Amino acid sequence: MVNHAEIEGWSTNEMAQKVALDIPDASYVNLGIGIPEKVAGYVPEGREVIYHTENGLLGMGPSPAPGQEDPELINAGKKAVTAIPGACYFHHADSFTMIRGKHIDVCVLGALQVAQNGDLANWSTGEPDAIPAVGGAMDLVAGVKTVYVITRHTTKTGEAKIVKTCSYPLTGKSVVNRIYTNLAILDVTANGLKVREMAPEVSFEYLQSVTEATLIR
Repeated sequence: MVNHAEIEGWSTNEMAQKVALDIPDASYVNLGIGIPEKVAGYVPEGREVIYHTENGLLGMGPSPAPGQEDPELINAGKKAVTAIPGACYFHHADSFTMIRGKHIDVCVLGALQVAQNGDLANWSTGEPDAIPAVGGAMDLVAGVKTVYVITRHTTKTGEAKIVKTCSYPLTGKSVVNRIYTNLAILDVTANGLKVREMAPEVSFEYLQSVTEATLIR
């Protein structure tokens, strides 16, 4: 059997580009911390995407040039950002009202585990010494219309992250619409996880061998 480490698949930048291409024009989008943040750099020219951040900004722009950072202009992950023309600022509570009121079209989140029915676990491993880091994720998966997950296909030790049932505490039940990993893009359907696209050199048999959940061609 081929060892999972032998096929690297797409880079995180390529994964982010795949997500960006699937975000419709004129969408309001919330990006999670980590790999999801990269998505903003790959929106196709001519396509308008308005970025929302939980700490109270609609119209988030790219990262500022070195030395041009404004300490009062940051995203939810405390990273310096810019604001596009027409951007607006608002109270933290108003930001979550936008989320809970289903006014955000797409969110892109990382994951510890995703189950074949779309359950998401991305805030804690449940270990006694784990640091709770739920942030706005529970609100996002409950209120945003489309939820994309972007993550590596396996853990650093080779354990499956795409599973039959999540063993970690859930962020939300049956909330994920599509999963983007370094090995494949998977759609969550009523019949299970359908393979939408595979990275170069990845076969269906290999993909299934590193996935606990049952895949559909």
